[in-house]
Amino acid sequence: MAVITITKENFNEEVLNADKPVLLDFWASWCGPCRMVSPIVDEIAEEVSTIKVCKVNVDEQPELAQQFQVMSIPTLIVMKNGKITNQSVGAKPKAAILDLLKG
Repeated sequence: MAVITITKENFNEEVLNADKPVLLDFWASWCGPCRMVSPIVDEIAEEVSTIKVCKVNVDEQPELAQQFQVMSIPTLIVMKNGKITNQSVGAKPKAAILDLLKG
């Protein structure tokens, strides 16, 4: 499934009301570690059909970054039924990101 770009306008529909777990990737174009994580997140979106993969550009969506208290990027947050079940800060290998989804 394709990665979904999240804005404050579509957040409730795409994330809070999702019918499966959501992996949220908080990133920015100027962030080196974000550029390392981005292709991994894209790969997971293609390979794992049991989750919804979404990206939030913190420069374009500061309200969402503030709502989730994102202080450093990349920040990965896993949500199930509208609640945070796991999160991680910093660049991670694919195996570590997949482990987040199990939590």
